[in-house]
Amino acid sequence: AKVAPVIAKVRDLNPSIKADFIPIQLDDFDSVRKAAAQVNSLVTKLHVVINNAGVMAVTNYTTNKNNIESQFVTNHLGHFLLTALLFSKTEAAGQGARIINLSSHGHRAGPFRGDDYNFNAGADYNPWSGYGQAKTANILFSRQLATRLANRGIQSFAVHPGTIHGTTIGTHIPDLAESFADLYAVALRNTGEEFGEMDPPKSKQQGAATTLVTALDPSIADRTGTYWKDCHETEAAG
Repeated sequence: AKVAPVIAKVRDLNPSIKADFIPIQLDDFDSVRKAAAQVNSLVTKLHVVINNAGVMAVTNYTTNKNNIESQFVTNHLGHFLLTALLFSKTEAAGQGARIINLSSHGHRAGPFRGDDYNFNAGADYNPWSGYGQAKTANILFSRQLATRLANRGIQSFAVHPGTIHGTTIGTHIPDLAESFADLYAVALRNTGEEFGEMDPPKSKQQGAATTLVTALDPSIADRTGTYWKDCHETEAAG
């Protein structure tokens, strides 16, 4: 229901553009593999890959069928696998191809727990710690992609899109005000640093702007591996 009007709008703007919808369940690796196979069958090159979908501050500790915490697998590992499975098409696009990973200011809520990404089987789980871990992983992923792919001219950037009204990312949170109050305490406990101020709300168009800059601006190629917000490079935590 959400996708059809977007595809129709693209076709109205330029009928020569072919737009396809391929469903994917990012916490299900079989679904990711199926979607990647479909994409690979449709294209010969991928000039830009944007890993955008995600979940935020899932209240209860849950895991996927591989027993991996839901935010980590949805926000990072699903995208990691998809990027890897599509990489032959990205590489075929050659120099200037880009991989964009949507992170968040929420990465300041917690580090990547490489030795315990499942939070002691859920005993130490907090919704914002889970979100912070996943969003930190997005930034680390972009940095590593930038380093490993520099000799091939492929760039990667991590992006904080902002606090965007009109999306469903936080609809499962019972009380946003109470949850955000917990976020500040969790960030301080996990990192020893203040979380910082929340961004003023953005429209969907404003929220997409930084993603488009990092995906399309040729002048920033030499800044691959960096973290961006409000259409500018900025410092990530830690």
